[in-house]
Amino acid sequence: MKRTLSVGLAGAGLIALTLTGCVPNNAGGSAVAVAITDDACDVATDTTASGAVTFELSNTGTDVNEFEILAEDKLRIVGEKENVTPGQTVSYVAQLEPGTYYTACKFQLIGSPIGLAEFTVTGDATAVDADAAELNDAAVTNYIAYIRSQVGELIPAVAAFTTAYASGDDETARGLFAQTRAFYERIEPTAEAFGDLDPKIDYREVDAVAEGLDWTGFHRIEKDLWPPAQGDLNSDGTSAFLDWAPSTTAERTAFAAGLVTDTQQLHDLVNADDFTVSVADISNGSIGLLDEVASGKISGEEDWWSGTDLTDFQANVQGAEVAFGNVEAIARSKGDDGEKLVDDIQSEFDALDALLAQYGSIDDGFVDYTTVTDAQRKELSDQVNALSEPLSQLTALVLGA
Repeated sequence: MKRTLSVGLAGAGLIALTLTGCVPNNAGGSAVAVAITDDACDVATDTTASGAVTFELSNTGTDVNEFEILAEDKLRIVGEKENVTPGQTVSYVAQLEPGTYYTACKFQLIGSPIGLAEFTVTGDATAVDADAAELNDAAVTNYIAYIRSQVGELIPAVAAFTTAYASGDDETARGLFAQTRAFYERIEPTAEAFGDLDPKIDYREVDAVAEGLDWTGFHRIEKDLWPPAQGDLNSDGTSAFLDWAPSTTAERTAFAAGLVTDTQQLHDLVNADDFTVSVADISNGSIGLLDEVASGKISGEEDWWSGTDLTDFQANVQGAEVAFGNVEAIARSKGDDGEKLVDDIQSEFDALDALLAQYGSIDDGFVDYTTVTDAQRKELSDQVNALSEPLSQLTALVLGA
């Protein structure tokens, strides 16, 4: 049986239909050459006409690589060709609508994108009249690719973060904490679907205690990195030192190794041949990620000791927007009602993104959430609610219910 998950994630823009058969190239143009090495991803041109675009991928590096086409947000994958082996030249075709994209490669299929470059598609948009099954298949294929991409970036980020923590380099570990978590927060419902994996990776202390679980993962490490003072309280009002003490060197080593093991397990699960999602999973995942914001980030209970809640907040929103972007073409194919709902949802995403930008960004850092006033938190909450209303209608629309 295939493993089906209730998952969801983040970005905007048009879906590209990734094709593997022989199809006509865009407007009769020649294939776009892509020279791939271990540390470069050189695309011969930065613009092409809309339609079926053929990329000729040549890997002259030392190990397996992959080619990705990202949406304008540089997050959502709209097409990818995995497992381009050393010495191989292979053609890859993507159906691209007019707009701004980014091309990149990923050496050994993990880590950050290499050679990220803007890629512009010109011409006329294709009418949304594609077969429903083709739209659904494209949404699922591209969303799974996004999940795998985020987990691929999570692995080396966790390695660097835990190495600093285990060695006692707390300043470096504190600097890596929020950005490392962002990869996880964008795809959090994925881990939640795998039994006890999310509790191991991301449970808060109060939740672990309430369920009688060993407390491990990001938040166990967080409390060591931002240790409480005498008299401080946990988020449930109990003493911060109730059944807790700063970790010993041996305990730090164990907690670090556990987080590495658990994130590697997540990587292995989402890269398994039987891993899949449905269109409903994608749409509902978008809604679920926004629920994550409402339930933990607005209150400030998520990153209780570090005050980095806004990074998690933004990552959840990005994840929700990517998931929405992957079913957007399906929604628009439903006629005027679909067009209106998509436009309403995107408008509210834009408003929330603009509001969050007032407090910083994932790349540059956000303000400490303890400095955000009650009035400002209410403003953020109100905008989350404004987005939740149209977003809650998305699944029924894409499924034709």
